[in-house]
Amino acid sequence: MDPKVALDTVWVLVTGMLVFFMNLGFATVEAGMQPAKNCVNILSKNFVVFAVTSLVFWMFGFGLMFGDGSPWLGLQGIWGLHGLDNSPATGDAYQGVYSALNWTGVPLFAKFFFQLVFAGTAATIVSGAVGSRIKYLSFIVFSCIMGTLIYPVTGHWIWGGGFLAKMGFWDFAGSSVVHSVGGWAALTGALILGPRIGKFGPNGEVRATPGHELSLATLGTFVLWLGWFGFNPGSTMAADPEAISRICVTTNSGGIAAALTATITSWLLLGKPDLGMTLNGLLAGLVAITAGCAYVSVESSLIIGAIAGVLVVLAVMFFEQKLKIDDPVGATSVHLVNGVWGTLAVGLFSQDVYMPNTTGNGLLFGGGAKLLMAQLTGVAAVAIFTLVVSAVAWWLLKATMGIRVSAQEEIEGLDIGEHGNSAYPDFVVRKTFPVTSGAMSASAEPARR
Repeated sequence: MDPKVALDTVWVLVTGMLVFFMNLGFATVEAGMQPAKNCVNILSKNFVVFAVTSLVFWMFGFGLMFGDGSPWLGLQGIWGLHGLDNSPATGDAYQGVYSALNWTGVPLFAKFFFQLVFAGTAATIVSGAVGSRIKYLSFIVFSCIMGTLIYPVTGHWIWGGGFLAKMGFWDFAGSSVVHSVGGWAALTGALILGPRIGKFGPNGEVRATPGHELSLATLGTFVLWLGWFGFNPGSTMAADPEAISRICVTTNSGGIAAALTATITSWLLLGKPDLGMTLNGLLAGLVAITAGCAYVSVESSLIIGAIAGVLVVLAVMFFEQKLKIDDPVGATSVHLVNGVWGTLAVGLFSQDVYMPNTTGNGLLFGGGAKLLMAQLTGVAAVAIFTLVVSAVAWWLLKATMGIRVSAQEEIEGLDIGEHGNSAYPDFVVRKTFPVTSGAMSASAEPARR
């Protein structure tokens, strides 16, 4: 085998493993930001969603996304992988029914694995936004729809050689393909499910519902931060030293700028530097820089991230206070709002010098409005399709199998109602009976046995 092919293959697989590891990050962030009574449910959803997405993406999604076909949909290579005998061993590009991936010379299995972990990421974004009140089975079915239809179709338009790619739309690592798609699906789910019981008062006032374990959420955010160094540089699908080094730096710069501006913004608006806002700020910056990480300078990545940090705080407040949408982890503010912002930022900040013969220069670097208009068109197309298909899917599930647990189950917690166990079985209410003049008075106290 050609040494370059071998090196590129190792690079793609290792970075794909980092993206897979992000599932741990999503699970712990979502678990930490919700009540303890729903911890098992959140962890289980994040575990199972990758399994079901892996299955349906292999069976249908990969072919619909990357198979040769029309500008709207892949029509070949569905029902499992095709053309494996043509996988390259000498550095020649893959020549088969997935011609949209001919630009990289790694074996088809490596290409598939890297795209698979991205599909799993898009599906798991929905989990947190619908947490604490959705039926377990209904969520699994929706995840199958995400991996079979919603994610692959929009992905084909952009990464599969579809009509958006042909009109000059660019999204290097998935601000739109992964994050905004997951965000639009999460938004429709949160809207159709409705808010958690007690989230809003009788006059519409927002009631705080703090997460039970912010140390868990912080750990998960660090895991996601690490995973992004596979997510973005790995999308080169080649161990290009200059490109992957620069993309690592722009990725980090976008994230840290957003973490700082989100902290400052929450401090100014809420009176305190809210940790949850800092964590979501970091993630918002990473989401925003994902589309343009290969096309922009480090200085531009700092600006993109700085704006993302402000946007995520304002979006959380807007969705909750103005629209009365209950998103327990802020997934719509992080992934949807900043997925859109990051996509548009490509049209503003791209510079042809960093990846010649791709995007060209953006509006702020003398390239005119052509690229920005292409990005706007892509944002609109992805939004319309994902909103419509997601809404139809949620409504069909609601009308058939139901999507929301009973009020009693929601109040008591989904861990017991949906799974029959608890994440913290040793944390019980223990009654103590101090002796007082011949009578016993009971007082409850939390205790660990």
